[in-house]
Amino acid sequence: MTELILAHEPLIRLAAFGGVLAVVATWEAAAPRRERGFSRWRRWPANLGVVAINTLLVRLLFPAAAAGTAVLAEAQAFGLLHRIDPPFAVSAIVTLLVLDLVIYLQHVLFHAVPALWRLHRMHHADLDFDVTTGARFHPIEIVLSMVLKLTVVAALGAPAAAAVLFEVVLNATAMFNHGNIRLPHKIDRVLRWVLVTPDMHRVHHSIVREETNSNFGFNLPWWDRLFGTYRAQPADGHGGMTIGIDQFRTETDLRLDRMLLQPLRGAIGRYPINRGETET
Repeated sequence: MTELILAHEPLIRLAAFGGVLAVVATWEAAAPRRERGFSRWRRWPANLGVVAINTLLVRLLFPAAAAGTAVLAEAQAFGLLHRIDPPFAVSAIVTLLVLDLVIYLQHVLFHAVPALWRLHRMHHADLDFDVTTGARFHPIEIVLSMVLKLTVVAALGAPAAAAVLFEVVLNATAMFNHGNIRLPHKIDRVLRWVLVTPDMHRVHHSIVREETNSNFGFNLPWWDRLFGTYRAQPADGHGGMTIGIDQFRTETDLRLDRMLLQPLRGAIGRYPINRGETET
């Protein structure tokens, strides 16, 4: 099984990405939650261009990725789970939960440290909120995130299958919960107890600072509830809320070259968690 996963890991991830993208994009066209501010043709080339750059960069810098790191840790009997040797199902569940918590904490950190916010704000500077926003991350942020995930995989001694599953699930849920899709209120209210829904995560993309610094989860909603960062709804409602941040609000800022240079442009702004409302 491990050899099969290692041999086909890029294909597995590509198939999952393409499948979820197609399903959510079709759903957005059939039942949108909000009216678009820009056409897909204006935003998608740059957003998907970032995906291509990030994929190539990760493959060049981390050719073995999470699965390879897990196999190496297993060969060396390195990591906590190899020491205590629980059943595979337990190891897989622990891996998924720990990695999800780490990604939540990483997300909070990128909102708390001004230098890291300069990288992460490219994700928030999208002027619409749809499935491609879920993959719009600065390449340096992607590299830092991958280093963190590989460190955790090695320290845990995570099974290769669980490490790959987490990567696939993280990518899929990120696109789902960034979807401009309409869920019946009753379904959303129940589903958000076990999965971050689009209405839950959309609050995080509000231009309002207090709402930007809430709902940090990507997969599981429990961390936000546990650590007090959960916010049920935006103050202006999902139809009335403004997407984005105060900076980079022109159509030109949607260009790929402008997106990649955002960390070097302008002031840090007021969004980092530990900065006051009037700081720049």
